[in-house]
Amino acid sequence: MAVSANRLELLQIADAVAREKSIDRSIVIASMEEALQKAARSRYGQETEVRAEINPKTGETRFSRLLLVVDELDNDATQITLAEARKKNPAAEVGDWIAETLPPFDFGRIAAQSAKQVIVQKVREAERDRQYDDYKDRIGEIVNGLVKRVEYGNVIIDLGRGEAVVRRDELIPRETFRPGDRIRAYVYDVRREQRGPQIFLSRTHPQFMARLFGQEVPEIYDGIIEVKAVARDPGSRAKIAVVSRDSSIDPVGACVGMRGSRVQAVVQELQGEKIDIIPWSADAATFIVNALQPAEVVKVVLDEDSERIEVVVPDEQLSLAIGRRGQNVRLASQLSGWDIDILTEQEESERRQKEFVERTNEFMNALDVDETVGQLLAAEGFRTVEELAYVDLRELASIQGFDADTAQEIQNRALAHLAAVEAAHDARRKELGVADDLREVDGVTTAMMVKLGENDVKSLEDLAGCATDDLVGWVERKDGESTKHAGFLDGFELSRADAEGLIMRARLKAGWIDELPQPEAPAEEGETA
Repeated sequence: MAVSANRLELLQIADAVAREKSIDRSIVIASMEEALQKAARSRYGQETEVRAEINPKTGETRFSRLLLVVDELDNDATQITLAEARKKNPAAEVGDWIAETLPPFDFGRIAAQSAKQVIVQKVREAERDRQYDDYKDRIGEIVNGLVKRVEYGNVIIDLGRGEAVVRRDELIPRETFRPGDRIRAYVYDVRREQRGPQIFLSRTHPQFMARLFGQEVPEIYDGIIEVKAVARDPGSRAKIAVVSRDSSIDPVGACVGMRGSRVQAVVQELQGEKIDIIPWSADAATFIVNALQPAEVVKVVLDEDSERIEVVVPDEQLSLAIGRRGQNVRLASQLSGWDIDILTEQEESERRQKEFVERTNEFMNALDVDETVGQLLAAEGFRTVEELAYVDLRELASIQGFDADTAQEIQNRALAHLAAVEAAHDARRKELGVADDLREVDGVTTAMMVKLGENDVKSLEDLAGCATDDLVGWVERKDGESTKHAGFLDGFELSRADAEGLIMRARLKAGWIDELPQPEAPAEEGETA
């Protein structure tokens, strides 16, 4: 009866540990088996292959020793001869393992302590695995917990089935927590580390605000309204862009709620952070104008290649558009993903005047004409001498004060100027040692060859080995600020697609590829692109 009671007690302990640690019962039993094996090895020798099995239904424990079947015996603790093995199993062959039942034995104090350590370690590892599995798929969710303690500004939170941390820089400025306080935060990372899974929470993450709106606004939860972008200056101000899939529902009104009840619930959770709710638009200019609210915008000029937009506002609206310490324009830039330059109407007028003077001077010098003719050409919208060289003569002749002969003379002078510039570029190209075969690549001009040569791209193979970023540069975004890195061909108004085309044509000429890749055909309706 004593044996039965011990067996029953073993299973009860396994059940209790499994319930308390929220892990599978079989894992606890497996850790007990490993602990018994370790204790048995201390009794029979560490080199002995001992196996312990616990019956999960009855709790009965059985020990067995595994012996390797060999022709000649070297170690009787781990091996058995073929003849002896066939007495136990007639089908035994050399290389097989034979299990030999071992008698039960009493654990000594040291063996029992060692077994306990194995069980504790295995259960702890299983608990960590369970905790990691529970939370690895919850990244992007909001969790609730109780503040357990505060260490050096970092808040340790009890989530019930695990612990998480909100680091000091992930807390909203000026907010404080004490042990026992309830807290809501956003799960942004879960890592498996030596000391167990680390769950990192944040209250400053932009998506924390988006998730809070999802909890307060049923239309967002149901997917009728979609949060397109969020930008935050934690504890101070935020902007959120929303769009409705149902034209009958106003996305901004739904997020504000009756008398502002919905947005106020989010504001209170974010310690009074002011929130601008912006209607999202697929048109970048419209969206950025909305994002700069409450400032009024007079005019916008987009540069899609570098994702930069120039915004003109009335003189008295400049400070409002920029915001305190640049907050408004910075949040609008983060929200849209575009770099925003803000000018007043006066600044834009001065800049346009400066550009007009520069173009006038360029035409005067290149065409050897007086200031009046240069101003007329600039006023008609011509920007470069090249435009004058290849424009339809009738368009030039239609300028007030010009006739057919004047137009022809201006065009001849423009062509002569371009020829002189081309000759100068060609001389410089030869001086740099740029190979002639680069000219065979469709789209490469002599001026480009000079720029490429100055950047040590002097052969067809050199151009074929370039990346798109090498030619047109790239924009690096860090901490909400954008840094433009110049490319070899900056100033030639090349798009990324144009630059990629140049490189692919160079690779075709160099024999690196057999044919140019064909653009993908648009997917038909009903197909997945």
